[in-house]
Amino acid sequence: MQRISFAELQSTISAVLQRTGVSPKRADRCATLFAETTRDGVYTHGLNRLPRMLAMIANGSVSTTAEPTVVASHGALESWDGHLGIGNLNAEAAMARAMELADQYSLGCVALRNTSHWMRGGTYGWQAADRGYFALSWTNTNPNTPAWGTAGPTLGNNPFVVAIPRINPKTGDYRSGPHVVLDMAISQFSYGQLDAHIARGEQLSVPGGFDPEGNLTRDPAAIRESYRALPIGFWKGSGLALTLDLFAAMLSGGKATHEISLDPLFETGISQIFLVVSPSNVAHAEAMTQTVDALIQALRSAPRSDPATPPRYPGEETLRLREENTRLGIPVDESVWAEIQLRLS
Repeated sequence: MQRISFAELQSTISAVLQRTGVSPKRADRCATLFAETTRDGVYTHGLNRLPRMLAMIANGSVSTTAEPTVVASHGALESWDGHLGIGNLNAEAAMARAMELADQYSLGCVALRNTSHWMRGGTYGWQAADRGYFALSWTNTNPNTPAWGTAGPTLGNNPFVVAIPRINPKTGDYRSGPHVVLDMAISQFSYGQLDAHIARGEQLSVPGGFDPEGNLTRDPAAIRESYRALPIGFWKGSGLALTLDLFAAMLSGGKATHEISLDPLFETGISQIFLVVSPSNVAHAEAMTQTVDALIQALRSAPRSDPATPPRYPGEETLRLREENTRLGIPVDESVWAEIQLRLS
């Protein structure tokens, strides 16, 4: 892959977004979120996802001008309408508001409806943890995962994020700390990961779904064809996906998965939850970080099943790739990069 600087990646994405009608300020922020996602190694939901969003802007599924608004406010809980606006900007605004509510009530929750794809869900976990907040957030999706005992996609793989803040030992505060951030789909592999494996010509490390004949398989192309990704934990993941979907749709007053288009170019009207806890009134930052450090040390001290592969905590690989890609340049898919640049010619 070709490597480019963060500044070049961000400015190019911003320029392309402005060509579609996004205001310069919003285009810059949206481009920064895309560039940070790519820098952090989540390539499937960074630059590689941009062409799909541009296609959705072109077909009218995503509005370049809409901004989220408050529909109802009840103390620490607010419901918002995203008006089919740009998904990562809507999500960032919702998480920021949830943190404001947590400052006032110790807990804050924003239920967002009628939005579009939030790109990398972990973005909003890092956003909260960098400010010293605990966070839970999730989104529903179009139907792309079978409920346990069914042979067709009826549930979403409903990505789920958990963020645990940790003090940065270099700065003494939470900014850019080595936070614990779990960012996972409720399917064993996200569809972005399936596509990445297909592009590399690789099989999955473990079975990730069913082929068109109903057999468990490690072949990502066969899972793509069947649209039968395997839920994590089999029936347990299926139950979790369903309840996350209901939680988001019911609190926001928005759509549930079965009401969202299966066509990825019309995957809008999504429902999301942003739940934040401010620990400042109940615990000291240093003590909380010591708790995290002790658990991670215990993890590292555990006997390894493979001596060559150390265990990792959620978010550790993100930090490694962030440092590497900042130092060496951000790797980009050359065909996608050429497509984006062509839009500016």
